[in-house]
Amino acid sequence: MRVLLISTYELGRQPFGLASPAAWLRREGADVTCADLSVDPFPGEAAAGADLVAFYVPMHTATRLTVPLIHRVKALNPAATLCCYGLYAPVNAPYLRRLGADAILGGEFEEGLVSLCRRLREAPSAASQVEPLISLGRQQFLVPDRRGLPPLSRYAQLCAGDQPPRTVGYVEASRGCKHLCRHCPVVPVYAGKFRIVQPDVVLQDIRQQVEAGATHITFGDPDFFNGIGHALPLVRALHREHPQISYDVTIKVEHLLRHAEALPVLRETGCAMVTTAVESIDDRILAILDKGHTQEDFIEVVRLFRENGLVLNPTFIPFTPWTTLEGYRELLALLHDLDLADAVAPVQLTIRLLVPAGSRLLELPEVQALVGPFEAERLSHPWTHPDPRVDRLHREVTALVCEAGSRREAFAGLWGCAHRDSQRPEPLPDTYFLRPLATIPYLTEPWYC
Repeated sequence: MRVLLISTYELGRQPFGLASPAAWLRREGADVTCADLSVDPFPGEAAAGADLVAFYVPMHTATRLTVPLIHRVKALNPAATLCCYGLYAPVNAPYLRRLGADAILGGEFEEGLVSLCRRLREAPSAASQVEPLISLGRQQFLVPDRRGLPPLSRYAQLCAGDQPPRTVGYVEASRGCKHLCRHCPVVPVYAGKFRIVQPDVVLQDIRQQVEAGATHITFGDPDFFNGIGHALPLVRALHREHPQISYDVTIKVEHLLRHAEALPVLRETGCAMVTTAVESIDDRILAILDKGHTQEDFIEVVRLFRENGLVLNPTFIPFTPWTTLEGYRELLALLHDLDLADAVAPVQLTIRLLVPAGSRLLELPEVQALVGPFEAERLSHPWTHPDPRVDRLHREVTALVCEAGSRREAFAGLWGCAHRDSQRPEPLPDTYFLRPLATIPYLTEPWYC
């Protein structure tokens, strides 16, 4: 059985979503080729000879990039069985099946891929999927098999001031999330559940990536503190074995406050930064998104991080149907006042709300009245802001960030765009440019959605 696993985009990381199923399928005796098209060309020869071609679609961008590849593989190898697996597969199942996908696997997909491979080995013409569309079963994970993937040196690096860039490895210690934020694409699949990867598997995966040159580890969990009793022993064990290795995690504002006593543990074990999805500083928008925090909560987290000597990497969705021009200006002003402007990747100040299939936002009558019918090709429900000036601002700031050089140049430009049509424009305070540049750790590929 010849299997080709394809990833199109995974945030500048060596794909766990290829390495993990590769271990399971190779244990079954399959001849597995892994192709990461974010750094390598399309593997035409492997696609032409494969019995099964499986596309990993963990996010919106990856799915959009997969669509033309499905057509390409079908033209090249009409006999191959095609599968789409990952977070965005089940919510877009009708569209992906129309394109030619024979199997769709969401949630804990490794066992489903093994089942599919076994069925095809026994009856190559078997077309009907018997594997669950979404599996939330508790799996006993295998150590990911990273053979055949590009070296870590070809992926995003961690930079911090004058220090040499750090080579980044990537692991997942859990999947899914306990929480039900209305805009989150995890929710339609996991529905408030999360599943852990066994600690020995995570630590062995870290070990093999350190041996391959990693000096920093990104934990890709949607929320690292979903299971704090799982998370803290992991980073303690990581630090004991590899005291020179730094790491970063993603944690909700709500959890950072609830588990504030754990923040010193993060600092002491080498945490370089914590990403937190603030999304907005408007309490009404935060309530609509069901984020579980307020603007004051965010400000308190900023204070706690400074008190504990930790670096916060806040992310945002500044453009929603409820954003106002004044609200956008207030966001920039708060980031300036909190001395966080240099800490925010400029792209985060351009993000526009996506309403994917199955989004909990669609439960709200006001959202139903705002959005259009689902557009499969865009993988989302389109919406237009009631104030055309906000959509115009979004276009302007997006173009500006694409052209800007440094973070400071970008922030100054965003400030200018936001105040251009204001009746009482406020110049960016001179103190912003007089502040010393902070040596804030950042990944060279900052996208986060």
